[in-house]
Amino acid sequence: MIAAIAASSFFPAPSSSSSSAASLKDSKTISDGPESLSVRGIVAKPASSSGAMQVKAKAQAVPKINGTKTGLKSETLKHEEDFPYFAPRTFYNQLPDWSMLLAAITTIFLAAEKQWTLIDWKPRRPDMLADAFGLGKIVQDGLTFRQNFSIRSYEIGADRTASIETLLNHLQETALNHVRVAGLMDDGFGATPEMSKRNLIWVVAKMHVFVEQYPSWGDVVQVDTWVGSSGKNGMRRDWHVIDCRTGGTVVRATSVWVLMNKNTRKLAKMPDEVRAEIGPYFIERTAVVDEDSRKLPKLDDDTAHHVQKGLTPRWGDLDVNQHVNNVKYIGWILESAPTSILESHELAGLTLEYRRECGRDSVLQSLTTVSAECSDGTQDKGMECVHLLRLESGDEIVRGRTKWRPKHARSFGSSTGPLITGSA
Repeated sequence: MIAAIAASSFFPAPSSSSSSAASLKDSKTISDGPESLSVRGIVAKPASSSGAMQVKAKAQAVPKINGTKTGLKSETLKHEEDFPYFAPRTFYNQLPDWSMLLAAITTIFLAAEKQWTLIDWKPRRPDMLADAFGLGKIVQDGLTFRQNFSIRSYEIGADRTASIETLLNHLQETALNHVRVAGLMDDGFGATPEMSKRNLIWVVAKMHVFVEQYPSWGDVVQVDTWVGSSGKNGMRRDWHVIDCRTGGTVVRATSVWVLMNKNTRKLAKMPDEVRAEIGPYFIERTAVVDEDSRKLPKLDDDTAHHVQKGLTPRWGDLDVNQHVNNVKYIGWILESAPTSILESHELAGLTLEYRRECGRDSVLQSLTTVSAECSDGTQDKGMECVHLLRLESGDEIVRGRTKWRPKHARSFGSSTGPLITGSA
């Protein structure tokens, strides 16, 4: 179609006017004498002022044939009425329609460019590796789930890097999407059809996280996750997060999940029907993080160095299972961490043991003690803290241990200087 338009622009098709003009060639002349004037001779003159004057002059001159005057004027007018005037074909009026020609050429080039883009497409920037729809996919042996995330501006903290809550939210998101893509999602957070029939939900019991580096704004990370068995009634889920640009490890994490009855809020055994659903997706693989087997001590008002009271969950802190999301606990734990540590060190690892859930009307206290601090006053050594999140009544919510490493000044673009850090 495009080629036909372009061709018609260069070579216009014959029109009815051309056929009519051609028929004039067969018209009869007024006389066969040397002074006779044909109608074709009049019509073929260009439509100019000089031509018009010439036709008028010839029309007024009355020729004689055998001494008798002929009525040329009346015959000429008669032929002009029978054959309407048409402009002659010249070089100028045979030029193509440039607007149509330009449109045809533009369409051809756009179509060619689109085809070339489809053939030659390949990711050239790290940010092009991000999952366009955020759904992820099953990879490798069919049991590992992979999803990419781009670090947004609202996900970075005071250090201009992604916060620990952001990274843990990525882990939780991939866990839920893994269940959904595998076709096991029914309702709730990761509940399978057999779990929904029995009012069972997953709750995390223990989590170990090691952060090797923190991504910055605009970085793209790739999260791989898989599941395995943990004892008789538990499930272990592991994550491995890498930087898509460098290929370096960002986070390694492992966790243990158990079943809880949604109505009674008590832990439950894993039914055989549920095991039959999730068992085919288990992988026999060593955890990506070595578990810290050390027992977490219990803190109280006498042993804690720092205490933050009056912490209350907001409505937005609740998940669809009507309890506080486990990622929210991280922020409450760090509320009682010394500001000097937050300024001079970054969180390198954490171990969490969840004791009970937290509801909407709970009032909590965050306790922290520094168990291993720099003895020489420098920032060249790591630090370790022990944490406890409890209700005001004294019931424990989470016990935790965090490891910290010194952080160095960073540059953020060319318009700002290095980030100034405080002292421990």
